[in-house]
Amino acid sequence: MQTSKITRIAVVALVLLFLVLSVISCSTHVHTHSHPTSGKKIPPGQAKKMNGDQSAKAYAPGQQKKR
Repeated sequence: MQTSKITRIAVVALVLLFLVLSVISCSTHVHTHSHPTSGKKIPPGQAKKMNGDQSAKAYAPGQQKKR
């Protein structure tokens, strides 16, 4: 039983089409959040560390009224 030339070309074309579609459908996602807990307030100690300050007093919620 011999396969015809047209059938062989069709199979090769379908395989190539499948490979091309597989490669095109790959994608990467880049997350650009400034910090992982977006929307949540960070603790005063962490804010102090991020800004390189010596004291966390300026970042505490109770101390904001004094400024």
